[in-house]
Amino acid sequence: MGQDPRTLPPSPNWYCARCSDAVPGGLFGFAARTSVFLVRVGPSAGAIPGTPPFRVIGELVGHTERVSGFTFSHHPGQYNLCATSSDDGTVKIWDVETKAVVTEHALHQHTISALHWSPQVKDLIVSGDEKGVVFCYWLNRNDSQHHFIEPRTIFCLTCSPHHEDLVAIGYKDGIVVIIDISKKGEVIHRLRGHDDEIHSIAWCPLPGEDCLSINQEENSEEPEIPNGKVIEQTPVTKGCYLATGSKDQTIRIWSCSRGRGVMILKLPFLKRRGGGIDPTVKERLWLTLHWPKDQPTQLVSSCFGGELLLWDLTQSWRRKYTLFSASSEGQNHSRIVFNLCPLQTEDDKQLLLSTSMDRDVKCWDMATLECCWTLPSLGGFAYKLAFSPVDMGCLAIGVGDGMIRVWNTLSIKNNYDVKNFWQGVKSKVTALCWHPAKEGCLAFGTDDGKVGLYDTYSNKPPQISSTYHKKTVYTLAWGPPLPPISLGGEGDRPSLTLYSCGGEGIVLQHNPWKLGGEAYDINKLIRDTNSIKYKLPVHTEISWKADGKIMALGNEDGSIEIFQVPNLKLICTIQQHHKLVNTISWHHEHGSQPELSYLMASGSNNAVIYVHNLKTVIESNPETPVTITEPYRTLSGHTAKITSVAWSPHHDGRLVSASYDGTAQVLFCVHFFPGHYFLQKGPASPSPTPSDCIPFLASVLVLTVIPLGKKSIELEKKRLSQPKPKPKKKKKPTSRAPVKQEVYDGNEDESIRESSGPVENGVSDQEGEEEAREPEFPSGVASVASREPVTCTPVSLGFEKSKVTVNNKVTLLKKEPPKEKPESLTKKRKARSMLPLTTSLDHRSKEELHQDCLVLATAKHSKELNKEVSADLEERFHLGLFTDRGALYRMIEVEGKGHLENGHPELFHQLMLWKGDLKGVLQTAAERGELTDSLVAMAPAVGTFEQYKRDSLSYLLAFSNWPISVLASREAIAVAKARLRPEDPILKDLYLTWGAILEKDGHYAVAAKCYLGAACAYDAAKVLSKKGDAASLKTAAELASIVGENELSSSLALRCAQELLLARNWVGAQEALKLHESLKGQRLVFCLLELLSRHLEERQLLEAKSSSYNTWATGTAGPFVERVTAVWKSTFSLESPEQYQAALQQLQSIKYPSATNNTPSKQLLLHICHDLTLAVLSQQVASWDAAVEALLRAVVRSYDSGNFTIMQEVHSAFLPEGCDHLKHKLGEPQSLITPAFKSLEAFFIYGHLYEFWWSLSRHCPKSSVWVRASHRRTASVEQSQQINNATPEEMDSGDSQPEPNRPPELDVRLTEESKQMLITCKELFSEKHASLQNSQRTVAEVQETLAEMIRQHQKSQVCKSTTNGPDKNESEQAAEQSLSSPQNECKEEKNQPLSLPELTKRLTEANEKIAKFPESVKIWPFPDVLECCLILLHIGSQCPGSVTQDMQQQAQELLQKYGNTKVYKRYCETFCT
Repeated sequence: MGQDPRTLPPSPNWYCARCSDAVPGGLFGFAARTSVFLVRVGPSAGAIPGTPPFRVIGELVGHTERVSGFTFSHHPGQYNLCATSSDDGTVKIWDVETKAVVTEHALHQHTISALHWSPQVKDLIVSGDEKGVVFCYWLNRNDSQHHFIEPRTIFCLTCSPHHEDLVAIGYKDGIVVIIDISKKGEVIHRLRGHDDEIHSIAWCPLPGEDCLSINQEENSEEPEIPNGKVIEQTPVTKGCYLATGSKDQTIRIWSCSRGRGVMILKLPFLKRRGGGIDPTVKERLWLTLHWPKDQPTQLVSSCFGGELLLWDLTQSWRRKYTLFSASSEGQNHSRIVFNLCPLQTEDDKQLLLSTSMDRDVKCWDMATLECCWTLPSLGGFAYKLAFSPVDMGCLAIGVGDGMIRVWNTLSIKNNYDVKNFWQGVKSKVTALCWHPAKEGCLAFGTDDGKVGLYDTYSNKPPQISSTYHKKTVYTLAWGPPLPPISLGGEGDRPSLTLYSCGGEGIVLQHNPWKLGGEAYDINKLIRDTNSIKYKLPVHTEISWKADGKIMALGNEDGSIEIFQVPNLKLICTIQQHHKLVNTISWHHEHGSQPELSYLMASGSNNAVIYVHNLKTVIESNPETPVTITEPYRTLSGHTAKITSVAWSPHHDGRLVSASYDGTAQVLFCVHFFPGHYFLQKGPASPSPTPSDCIPFLASVLVLTVIPLGKKSIELEKKRLSQPKPKPKKKKKPTSRAPVKQEVYDGNEDESIRESSGPVENGVSDQEGEEEAREPEFPSGVASVASREPVTCTPVSLGFEKSKVTVNNKVTLLKKEPPKEKPESLTKKRKARSMLPLTTSLDHRSKEELHQDCLVLATAKHSKELNKEVSADLEERFHLGLFTDRGALYRMIEVEGKGHLENGHPELFHQLMLWKGDLKGVLQTAAERGELTDSLVAMAPAVGTFEQYKRDSLSYLLAFSNWPISVLASREAIAVAKARLRPEDPILKDLYLTWGAILEKDGHYAVAAKCYLGAACAYDAAKVLSKKGDAASLKTAAELASIVGENELSSSLALRCAQELLLARNWVGAQEALKLHESLKGQRLVFCLLELLSRHLEERQLLEAKSSSYNTWATGTAGPFVERVTAVWKSTFSLESPEQYQAALQQLQSIKYPSATNNTPSKQLLLHICHDLTLAVLSQQVASWDAAVEALLRAVVRSYDSGNFTIMQEVHSAFLPEGCDHLKHKLGEPQSLITPAFKSLEAFFIYGHLYEFWWSLSRHCPKSSVWVRASHRRTASVEQSQQINNATPEEMDSGDSQPEPNRPPELDVRLTEESKQMLITCKELFSEKHASLQNSQRTVAEVQETLAEMIRQHQKSQVCKSTTNGPDKNESEQAAEQSLSSPQNECKEEKNQPLSLPELTKRLTEANEKIAKFPESVKIWPFPDVLECCLILLHIGSQCPGSVTQDMQQQAQELLQKYGNTKVYKRYCETFCT
């Protein structure tokens, strides 16, 4: 059994009087953010022997805001009940066993600040709020009382343990009152003495005042304090002591019988590590108290720096205290303590638990005053997790509280062995990456763009790179050095350099030897190597292949680019995602199959994960970049954006993914079994994930609750930096809000500035509370973003507001101001748009907007405009914003006429002023009688206006503090284009900036027009294609063709055709491919695919039907290959051998990944038809070797995918008479292509063998199950039959059952032709292939066994190290003995105990055998020989005499010789014994 999941919880809440509590028996709880975490302490915790006896066992989830109070019921029999209060205004009562809410109330109208469960009354919960209102709630009778004692903010309250009606309340201003709730909250005592906040109140555990020998008269520290109110008859005749702790740095002991203070304890200034404390400096302080139940003469308190003091109250004339853990360095808290609560374990140990600002929960032994154990916690979101590749089990966690945690998850002495690193961080840690080879070398990146290196084995501050990112660092990766760093000698440069990707879209290369030097932007190298002139995409992710030869860059537009070292040559672009790429992960290189290292998984803001196999692309090293549009795997299951993916280093093809939907899912990407797609799916919380899936996955799931994704962090930063709008709550603002501001915000800068001591470990004290209120899901972020226009007004609105002001002035000259409109309505009136017609035309249908882009591209890139284009521009006047100044003036004139017609002459005047036509404005206004004071005042400037025409917008921008990004808008571009020179860089900046804004908002068509206006046609085509639908891709391809980007146009047209193919729109797909002559080969593939699909549809082998076939696909006469060539000749004018050769060369450069069981059927058909097209073209040019290879690839694809129907259709269509005609065409029998032909012939016979076997069994379904070792077969495209479904009992029953009712026509099938087919099956008895396949199965089984042994060893490693059981060898022997005594024969075969040396020997022998086989045998696939033997033996048992004795004997010999693997062993024994 593996370990139970371990939870690293969020930090306990700060500045709460009571947010942790414990009950006898060992149950402890503390409030963290909006939840309460429960910890089992003591022997019942079930901890591993030798480790601290505690375990986080659960969480109480239900509040929507910060939990401000938590208290258990301390009554025997109901220790399972507890109460919580929250800033959401509710008090909830919980059952911790079921973790469910029993009941709740929302009586308070203001923020609740104090809570306590009465130790005298079983069902009484008392709570107080910031307005001074106290509510008493009786759980059993669902009744309540409220008392308003003082109009002051309540800080804490505590019910008396001796009298059921007494409650002590502490206020913000230092007043303490004792009330009697049975007398309507009557004040018994009002205790004055403190002059600052009351943080804690503790009653003496013993009633009466005899436990302390305090002489009241001799108390010289303070005179007696009279009662605030004299009461003749008090309910406490014996009295009781009360202790209070205050922010004024004093502890006061009060006498309840006299109502006065009897002792004052002033906190000492203790010397701490790093020097003394200046007593004149008022430190941050929270003074909490605990009065031990069994030690009434002692009192525990917190102190300034996190120390705990045990006061001796027997000597009132002097302050005598004992420091907790005085003999041990580093055991105390490093910052102030907020809560203390006692706990008695099952073995009667008296413990004390403390929570602190240092984010640790500590447990103290009250007998020794030493720290027993520490539970660390996280003070912010866990943004990044990274396991060390060198130090096993060492997990680094990047947290939003400005600290890096390094957790040794395999520590045998402490389950929570966590080290904190805070020096030099001072911001949220958003990226982490361990050095692949150097121990303890950890790179980190922060929210403010910082990149640094930590040595986790030392206490030295980190090295910080001198080059910062402008935005958040999202990804770090170690990779080989690139120029210019790689240009040095071997000893002058590091073997690996650090790469960082920031939110601004730049990837920097840092030299770890010289972090103080400048980091290099790799975009320059990419541009120079690949001669790229267009704008490079915004990078969002970087990932290096394990061998360091390939780098993958994820981009904001969803594309992934693959580069080759050393100069970052672009070899491949993956156009799969349509949104920002968040994560990329390469498969590890130590898998059982070397091909797995070429797998690359990626996730984006979409909910789909794609896996690509780049083996073919990387090995072929293409001269020009290849575009991939089809994935190797598509993994669905998540419902929100993917934030991270990672391959299991212990398994082949196993992937774990995390998402905004709150789940982490384990996915199988190589061996796919329907019905078992997800191994784990559940919320990111303590889960029953098997520990053998991915080591420490449970810990990972706990930690990654929901980290903010890329770009979402930017929204959070923007929100926090802006003034917060008032929350829409019914509750009025409480008086504690400024208190919190003082407590958190005031101390934030202080904690960051402090340079000594670990106070810096929390970058901001505010974060612990701020993030408790932050929304943890994207919906929360979206809601914040939707409110941004309220607080940040775009500049266009600023212009409009100024125009409204001018309007008002003009109106005042003509009309009386409206008196009936209130001022509030005037303020809410929305300003009119200056360009309403143009704006409305940019909100038309997608087809119209696409046509705009094509017209604009034609106009911008045509040397001479023809009449048709000119007419289009005249009709589409709004495109003047993106063409030339003349067209812009026409647009302004149309807009101006519209304003005049609608009765807004003042807007017309402003448009004319944009043109600089002041004279025309005055003339028009005079003619229409619309002169205003402002226009008349400008009249004298008409004569000299022309000489002052200058780039006024440049002047405005030069002397304005507003950046271009704020000014970018439709109106700003219109003004700039009307007044600036066309070549002015400001105009291009405005186009690009506004285009980027529109692109981010999803207005791709208008963004494309902006890029066209800025002469960035490549970017215009790219942004149009971002939507990914067929219409957008087609328009983007046409636009790229117009502007001369033929390569981009070709790739987009192919993507468009593939999208239409998925919708079975054959006509549209062919039209899309017509755009480029370079896609003629693809047109042939699509043509053959259409003909084959129509053929399968007519034979009712396809469920999906299409009605959009081309006219030439309707003919069905003649052989299939002749029909294909006839259509090619008539439709595509493909006649001469030269044309066939050109098409063949086009298609030969395209490589598709191999097929698997879960390859989608449409994708499979496309790949098969690609190979079949190559086969037909090769036949037409008389290249028969290539034809055989292509045919074999098509057959093998159908075989590997388990699609028997497609394989047989390929045989019937392309080999209707068998393989003999190909044999005559190949020439010499010993040529290089002969092994490929033998494999093709074997698959042809293999298919006929199955058809014959099924024909015998069609009336006996049970006997139709056949033996397969590694592949599944389908009787149709839609229905599959698997060998794994057949049990040995079914196989045996199929053999032994007689068939008396065999149909008469069965004898007809057993003709000479059938017997001849069975004779040709000898070709399947290839001993060399049987031997190769047996060796391959042996290798696979040994690797699987070794992987299982490693998993079992990892699971038991910790347990074996901590138990006193048998040693390692003895335990292994015990395990082998248990495996060697199974209950039945099957288990014995499955669990044969094998030692590691024996497994290694078997693996070595099998690999040596495989190496000895000629390459021709290993390259070309061959049907499973043992499978064919079993089928023939089945046929022989069903139809005696149909299979010759020689063939049966040969089959049995092969089974006996090579059937020693687990897959075939039990079946071989059936036929060979």
